[in-house]
Amino acid sequence: MDGLKMFSKLPQKIPDPFNLLGDQPKLAFRSQPGGIAKLATTRNISEKDSYWEQYVVLFDSASDVFTLITHNDVRRALYEAPENVATLIRVITSRLFNLVSDHTFPTPPSSSVSSIASSIIRTGTGGSGERNTTKEVLNCIRVLQRVLPAVFEIESEPSRFEQEVLWKRVEVRTPAQAAGPGGAAGSTVEQASAEPQFVIEDEDESDEDEDGHRAPKSPPQQQANVRANEAEKPKETLPSIAERLFSCLIDLMFCCGFTLPTKIQVDHYKINYVIWEKGVGSTTDPGPSQQYESNKTEVLRLLLVLLSRQIYVPPIALFSSPSMYTLHFVQNLPRRDVLTVLCSLMNTAVNATHPSSANMMGTVAGRLPYNHLLMKGEDPRTSLVSICFQVLCVLLDFQSGSARDTTVDGHASAPTAKTNAFRYFIMKLHRPADFEFLLNGMVTIFEDEMSSLHGLLPGSKKHVPYMVEAVIFLWKLLELNKKFRAYLLESDKAMDVMAYLLCYGLEIKDKPEQHGMCRVLSYMIQGLSAERAFGLKLSSPLKAHIPQKWATTGNAGDFMVQAIYSMVATTSGSLNSLYPALVIALSNSAPYFKNLSVTSSARLLQLFNAFSNPSFLLSDEGHPRLLFFILEAFNSVLLYNLQENPNLVYAILHAHKQFEDLGTFTLARGLREIRRIQQLKEERAAQGRGSIDKGKRRALDEEEGGAGIAPPSEKARLLQREMGSLDLSRSTESTDTLPEGAARHGDEDSHARPLMSPTATETPTGSEGVPPVSEKARGKMRAGRSLSGDMTGSLERLAASGIGRNGFVPTQEWVASWQQGLPLDTIMLSISELLPKVQSLQSSLSGASASNAIIDLLRSANLDQVLPKPPPLSPRRFMWSDASIVWLTSLIWGEIYVRGMTPLGIWNNTAVRLFYVKHAQTQQRQITEAVTNVVGGLLGRTESSQSLGRRQ
Repeated sequence: MDGLKMFSKLPQKIPDPFNLLGDQPKLAFRSQPGGIAKLATTRNISEKDSYWEQYVVLFDSASDVFTLITHNDVRRALYEAPENVATLIRVITSRLFNLVSDHTFPTPPSSSVSSIASSIIRTGTGGSGERNTTKEVLNCIRVLQRVLPAVFEIESEPSRFEQEVLWKRVEVRTPAQAAGPGGAAGSTVEQASAEPQFVIEDEDESDEDEDGHRAPKSPPQQQANVRANEAEKPKETLPSIAERLFSCLIDLMFCCGFTLPTKIQVDHYKINYVIWEKGVGSTTDPGPSQQYESNKTEVLRLLLVLLSRQIYVPPIALFSSPSMYTLHFVQNLPRRDVLTVLCSLMNTAVNATHPSSANMMGTVAGRLPYNHLLMKGEDPRTSLVSICFQVLCVLLDFQSGSARDTTVDGHASAPTAKTNAFRYFIMKLHRPADFEFLLNGMVTIFEDEMSSLHGLLPGSKKHVPYMVEAVIFLWKLLELNKKFRAYLLESDKAMDVMAYLLCYGLEIKDKPEQHGMCRVLSYMIQGLSAERAFGLKLSSPLKAHIPQKWATTGNAGDFMVQAIYSMVATTSGSLNSLYPALVIALSNSAPYFKNLSVTSSARLLQLFNAFSNPSFLLSDEGHPRLLFFILEAFNSVLLYNLQENPNLVYAILHAHKQFEDLGTFTLARGLREIRRIQQLKEERAAQGRGSIDKGKRRALDEEEGGAGIAPPSEKARLLQREMGSLDLSRSTESTDTLPEGAARHGDEDSHARPLMSPTATETPTGSEGVPPVSEKARGKMRAGRSLSGDMTGSLERLAASGIGRNGFVPTQEWVASWQQGLPLDTIMLSISELLPKVQSLQSSLSGASASNAIIDLLRSANLDQVLPKPPPLSPRRFMWSDASIVWLTSLIWGEIYVRGMTPLGIWNNTAVRLFYVKHAQTQQRQITEAVTNVVGGLLGRTESSQSLGRRQ
């Protein structure tokens, strides 16, 4: 009790005479009339008013700025006192420009408690102590991060406010006043960057960016007017605020003592254009810079905010109304700036697991399991790597307006130094050492993600938070740089990369918010499969360490087949837009398949059975294309590597009845099969499902599940099915002898989600790739293909009612248009030659001896005299279109938006127009917005979503 009395004598409120906590001025800024409220309530605040000083000296962190200044505050001021917002931008940018050139910036870091306390005292009491210019620069950057998104959302087109405040140039009378914005920094650039550091060569040496001047060009919309005025009367103009801001940010990215170690400073010149880390373009490391990583992140965040003007334009206007900010950055920067920024971003991102900064808790403790649970938020290194990847993806993706790739002399479109310098110089990378650095870094990132998925201790390692951006960056590298693509495919890591991409797709396929990323992965696999070097590697064993649940026996080709099957078969149609790219990847790779296992062969036949199911074929006019592609894959195996794939040939012979039925398929026959299944379902329903035993129910499910492909519950049983004991002499009318889950012509359940049509970017169905056959063989194959489709009234009503969810009504003319072009001739010739021999062996032998004899027979089979000559290979590559460019841009910015929701909420509650933003209430989270569909625009708003669920 005496102890309690002692505590009761303590004052109820501990005095804070020195304001060590620094909270009172911040609370006053939020609540008092002289704080943020004054921005909207008092008109025409002068630039010299002391009111603006608090925006520079008050805040101690980014969270302070984003908490004390909301978008609603800025939005209200824009409507009630827009001149104050304009003044705020001018004052903050002017203060920033002056600080960068001030000799007191950056302030040397102080580690003593007394220095920190004195700094807090000065901040709280307004004392006249020594200035902390580093803090002032950071606050200028943070305030602009907070204000600009609210300015960008005013209109989808560049608003008059933006043009007047950010892009307007001011005329001056004396040329001396038109010097670059960097002040003293501008005169030190050439001295600090005198030695050649870059090894990226530019074929266009006459490029005007070679002069290396600091004053940026005018924005594209103003260039014509400026040239006309100069023709009339020479005038000098100061760069606009936006142009000066970009130049200032680049200076800050390479400022010794702020973002670079002070030891590399040359004399008193603090701006030194040195690549941040060792890697591409630099063979030396400037030294440890962990203490500057948060500053780099702040600068790059403001750069990303400037580039985010793009998300406030609707998808349909993405090409016609390009962002002036991004256009200026990719077209008007000096060559030196482009190369230094590009290499710094790449090296930092690819050095994600740099030994000197691998973890937030030290080299040893950082590797302990579950260490990520002990820390709140991301460590500075992870945040820096993430934002480097994000900026890279935005810059390498940008193709709006005049930044669109150009076509020269009939060649494929490609970037130039004048369209997008960042895309252009990525394309120009050529040193094997650079390729090795990039590939090893990317593989390390993928390995870290895989280890987080199948560690011995579940959840002991954190998922790689920038995995999406890393995959997209790799896609851009493969797309833009042919030499890097060739280097990757010829290296011993080619199949590892393929396995990691497919494993990542398998891991996220059941998450609707990640389906946009699944689409990226499918297009990447399609693009890689079109390369001959990729196909040649498929017969090699897979060395990558992948999660055990996705591991397979056999070679890399086996893994590819089974992974793609799992992507299709276990998603119940939810990834229907991915099926074309994945099946095309199989078709592209089929000429190189060798020694496919029994399981892989069964998977290919199950895909064929699903795609040839009448309820699937007749439900959408694009579905026959998938059947065409899988038949094309079978043809390639038979024509190029028949003897090396006895298991697949055996599976094709076993399914001969399905191929024969497909050769005589008509609309009437398909509708009769669909009606038969419907009647069977009605009879079962009438008897009562409760009286159906498990065996009959399983048989019914197998008969009905052909088109929907096996649901997840079927997967375990499918994996246990072996083909060695199949008896080809039996009648294949019974589904007992077929691979489970792929009945001859079963229908899908009414609640199943059917496969959907391919995207518009794929090659249409046709017979261009069908090898020529003799007239005798053609007559033999076509003899049974009659079009006698006697349609009864009930069948016509069934067809008119629409088979698919989209109400598509099939006709006999439409069926004939694709059925006659199916590449069945090679398959039927092979069946006619090999099936009698196999059936003869089955009748004379039994059991394992028959299976072994059949495999030996197929290994020695030679059909060169029967089958047509293999045609030249013509793989189907992924082709970019306006729709796919808009889709990927939306996906990238949707991911950035979601990542920006925590902890700061950079773009929260702003009128984003590039993609759809849904506000959702989630439990145990304070953030209430989520991007649910980032596709938007030309591709619709239902395929790819980015929701808050991915962050939970």
